[in-house]
Amino acid sequence: MNRKFYLIILCLATAFAGKAQIGGETTYQFLELTNSARIAALGGTQVALTDTSDLNLPYHNPALLHKGMTNIFLVNYVNYLADINYGYASYAPSIDIKGNLAFGMHYINYGEFREATESGELTGSYFKAAEYALNIIYSDDYKRLGYGINLKPVYSVFESYQSLGLAADLGITYSSKDSLTHVGLVARNIGGQFSTYYSDGIREPIPFNLQAGISTRLRHAPVVFSLTMQHLTNWDLAWNEGEDEQTLETWYERQESFAKQIMRHAVLGVEILPSDNFILRAGYNYQRRQELKFDERLSTVGFSMGFGVKINRFRLDFATSRFHLAGTSNLFSLAINLNERF
Repeated sequence: MNRKFYLIILCLATAFAGKAQIGGETTYQFLELTNSARIAALGGTQVALTDTSDLNLPYHNPALLHKGMTNIFLVNYVNYLADINYGYASYAPSIDIKGNLAFGMHYINYGEFREATESGELTGSYFKAAEYALNIIYSDDYKRLGYGINLKPVYSVFESYQSLGLAADLGITYSSKDSLTHVGLVARNIGGQFSTYYSDGIREPIPFNLQAGISTRLRHAPVVFSLTMQHLTNWDLAWNEGEDEQTLETWYERQESFAKQIMRHAVLGVEILPSDNFILRAGYNYQRRQELKFDERLSTVGFSMGFGVKINRFRLDFATSRFHLAGTSNLFSLAINLNERF
């Protein structure tokens, strides 16, 4: 078996010793944002889907990069909340090497801000804030086992404060003999900061996330079910490490059942394929619903839906995801097949 596979297995095993951070306790939080309309419609993350034409999948698990994605170019755009926009562009070149290679650029633009002094007096100047992550994805396979890595150099700038870092995703997948069922495991965002936002600053952790998932297509129906379990190194997602002792005293009063704790880790998705050129999707993210809901009005927070259309060389995906009663996020993905023998 290939030595590179053993190396990836070793890195994934050591990742279990890491401690997951959630809810704004880390820097480079944009690395956790979903920019694919398809994945957003399926709840926000899925790591075991296999589709040789969707170049968005390796962003969530680099082991999902296959030869069938060669010469595919895609662009994602997300109309996020509070006039924040972010997106992703990727291309898988045709290179004569062992394995598969793809490149991508993930960015987020927080917009333009008016500068003010500490006392709140406006200076008349403006500044911008943005973050960028280059994606260098490589994958290979051994029989029905796939493995891959995604190296992500990160550049973050907020006004005059800048930071450089490096993150990596390590993933593996396994397919059943009939290719109807697939499982995946990925350790996302292993790494840290090279430089802090100010001199002699403390290096902050980045949002590590260990995920495992499964997807299966029904043998006699055009339906695909998918499930991903996230933040596997952090059991109690209802507890914030930064809460004070007074909150700790009331923690036992609001302890959740085992089933609810499990659901906080689960992201559920379903795809219905009436034809090869049209797909309907829906997803449910229980953790998002619990964090952002209003008890007085639950609405559809945590639910998402979308569709995909294929027309000749083009693939268009759309999704709408309800984060909060105050706003909904809309996502657009466009992929173009540049192969001459399409």
